[in-house]
Amino acid sequence: MEAVAINGMNDKKQETKIVKLKCSVQNYDWGRIGHDSRVARLFDKNSCGDGQIDEKKHYAEFWIGTHVSGPSFVQQKGQNGNCDENNVSLKSWIMQNPKVLGDVVVDKWGLDLPFLLKVLSVGRSLSIQAHPDKELAGFLHKLQPNVYKDANHKPEMALALTEFEALCGFISAEELDVVLENVPEIKEVVGNACADQISALDKHNGEAKEERFLRAIFTELMSANREVISEALSKLIKRLNREKETRQLTSKEELVLKLEKQYPNDVGVFAALLLNQVKLEPGDGLYIGANEPHAYLKGECIECMAASDNVVRAGLTPKYMDVKILCSMLTYKQGLPEILKGVPMNPYVRRYTPPFEEFEVDRCMLDQGGLVVLPALPGPSVFVVISGEGSMHTELSEDRVSEGDALFAPAGTEIRVSTNTELHLYRAGVNNKVLMNP
Repeated sequence: MEAVAINGMNDKKQETKIVKLKCSVQNYDWGRIGHDSRVARLFDKNSCGDGQIDEKKHYAEFWIGTHVSGPSFVQQKGQNGNCDENNVSLKSWIMQNPKVLGDVVVDKWGLDLPFLLKVLSVGRSLSIQAHPDKELAGFLHKLQPNVYKDANHKPEMALALTEFEALCGFISAEELDVVLENVPEIKEVVGNACADQISALDKHNGEAKEERFLRAIFTELMSANREVISEALSKLIKRLNREKETRQLTSKEELVLKLEKQYPNDVGVFAALLLNQVKLEPGDGLYIGANEPHAYLKGECIECMAASDNVVRAGLTPKYMDVKILCSMLTYKQGLPEILKGVPMNPYVRRYTPPFEEFEVDRCMLDQGGLVVLPALPGPSVFVVISGEGSMHTELSEDRVSEGDALFAPAGTEIRVSTNTELHLYRAGVNNKVLMNP
């Protein structure tokens, strides 16, 4: 790959070149360990072979973007052809070369990428969490900048690379009725008087009443004393272990047993009973808006989001929890979330477009001998190669790419992607509807 001009792009042709990125990794406790983690393997290859995978370390997230918590760097080659240690951050490079973003992106979001692309390897459940909207994010950042790292919202979308499980959104009113009837341990925590309110709901303004009731149940549960939770959870686990000898447990009951082993005496185990359990096949997607409760359970995925690292947690985690904020911010919408299948753009590419303006994602899977043209877009793109090898051609350059490569393509860059074997990659960019209708 040719050297990249760092001090400006006076030559317009320079703008059409793709640049390779050296990316960051996050070693959270819920990540998969060592080589079992796709994140670890991608990071090792992306680090020019110097990643040195630690078989005792958890590798959770591989970040491609400009966020301060895990910035990417523009790779440059040293004189010996090896990776240069003097890489400039992608954010600094963009600020010095603003034309790579395109006018629409600069006008709307300034001199930075509005999105962040990740690969996740989930070994055990993430926290029960939600992401604040812009107004709340600004407030929380001002109040606790060490906890809430930025003032941006964080709508996000997950695309399954493997079979993938998550909790997302609240169960329906009918399902809630069944849970309260069949799980006496929850009634023990929230109080019979609170639980019995469900029978008092009438048909007039029923939806609003159901939402208020759910809010009351969830808030009472999440705010309960730890000793009360521990005692009630012990009863629940003992009961389920007895009953599984005489009947088939439901998938949610099996999940409760699993979560309790991962996070003993944690209120999040009870919270899981109130959330939808969602199972994705490879290629399925799920988007999560502001103030929606969720928790990833297991599997590997591509994740794209607005450029933020704001998370409000309230269970299934040793990290800082803010129960009061979480319970007050949630939408309390009920029912199953939409499963995204993507829209075919051609035989090789499917596009996933969530209802968020900051991003959309293309999934590109080329067979042996495959060739596809990715049209020029008014905004920038970042890529991550999940497996295989091939070539990415622009008007002026050709880059060999393989597993672990991450790349940045400037606005207005048409790219031809080809492979003699096979190639599996993802592209993230600004929502095309925003670019076409600024």
